[in-house]
Amino acid sequence: MTLAITNTLTGKKEPFKPLGDPVTMYVCGMTPKDRPHLGHAFMFVHMDVIRRYLEYRGYAVRHIQNFTDIDDKIIDRARAADRDPLDWSREYTEAYFEVMDRLNVRRAHEYPLVTANISGILQDVQELIDGGHAYPTSTGVYFDAATFEDYGALSGRTVEDGAAGVRIAVDDEKRDPRDWALWKLDDQSSVTWDSPWGRGRPGWHIECSTMIRRTLGEQIDIHGGGADLMFPHHENELAQSEAATGCQPFVSYWVHTGLVLTDGEKMAHSLGNFTTTADVLTDVPPDVLRLYLLGVHYRSPLQFSMDAIEQTRTGYQRLLAVTRAQGRADVSRETSGAELDREAATARRAFEAAMDDDFNAPRAIGALFDFGRAINRLAPGCSAADVERAQGTLTSLLGVLGIELHEPDAASDDATPFIDLLVQLRQQLREARQWELADRIRDDLGALDVVIEDTPDGTVWRRG
Repeated sequence: MTLAITNTLTGKKEPFKPLGDPVTMYVCGMTPKDRPHLGHAFMFVHMDVIRRYLEYRGYAVRHIQNFTDIDDKIIDRARAADRDPLDWSREYTEAYFEVMDRLNVRRAHEYPLVTANISGILQDVQELIDGGHAYPTSTGVYFDAATFEDYGALSGRTVEDGAAGVRIAVDDEKRDPRDWALWKLDDQSSVTWDSPWGRGRPGWHIECSTMIRRTLGEQIDIHGGGADLMFPHHENELAQSEAATGCQPFVSYWVHTGLVLTDGEKMAHSLGNFTTTADVLTDVPPDVLRLYLLGVHYRSPLQFSMDAIEQTRTGYQRLLAVTRAQGRADVSRETSGAELDREAATARRAFEAAMDDDFNAPRAIGALFDFGRAINRLAPGCSAADVERAQGTLTSLLGVLGIELHEPDAASDDATPFIDLLVQLRQQLREARQWELADRIRDDLGALDVVIEDTPDGTVWRRG
């Protein structure tokens, strides 16, 4: 099956045909004004899976992700806290790396900063002015949206929709309400730069156009980000990039993730309704949180729920239990394992078919749960080598999703083998209908903060 990606620009699944080698992938990074919340984690984990799967499929990938390390909101928050704005953004940039490293999000090959790309931004703004696509006013330099015929194609907004939806800055000199600032004059803030039009700093949208052009070139394969960036940010990026270079398309595949919702509303720093990723990770293991975030398709919204995370924890324990399944030393390879090998091949095909279909991680995970059930069912009749090979396939495919299976506190917990033995003994007692003894094992383990759960897929245990 050919890998197909839903392109936001066309609204269709399109066969993936990269421009060249390596695949070029740009992801809009954080504006580090606060700690990353679960909305950030959702987007970055899914973008990480896209990169991982492309690499699994044999593509070399060059992945760039920026930080907007200066903007009005950073300046305002730093001023309120009597802090230097660049120190403020550096602090929350480090907060990003701390939680994303724990979530096993692979680091991009480069993290360009706005403050390190001012000269390139100035060059690109001047190029747009020279090309008749931008004009200076007494407050800055604006892109002239009317000069770009396809403006609105990405978001599907008409001229009227666009005019109603943009953040209209107060400036009587703007030619069109849709026009946006490429350079904002400001001689009062502590973080500004000289320019041909006066001292100031860049507008938001031009920054990504410049950083993409300087790190990946004038055309790229994949541009990722949250659905809330589609308009105006990505719409404006597309217009100014293609207007400046004349290269179309600027992006072959626009890929947008859904939003994380809390009480039906977008989780956002600006709304104050966010739950930080670090706070969740105080109680939830990183791989459990990652499995939870991958439980919905990347383009779908996710309604944040701690109850759902707990259900995911149980699912993770079921997968972990598969790694404890044991074959029999007295079974020869010639008389066993063929069915388990067929199940492994079926699981790999189902996994790849799901991921080839627009990176459908939930369906891929479902295939791995099915495979785990097959391992549990067939392990007693297979050799130890057969079972270990199947378990290796399971953990390898989970690794493509960035999920690793870890025993709780494995480095310091010497009780795990004994708990496993007691759980197996309890199962044997249940099969022998020795209910009272089986319940006593469950209750005694419960007193030690070990929770036993009997599921349709077998018995699992976890720390309470």
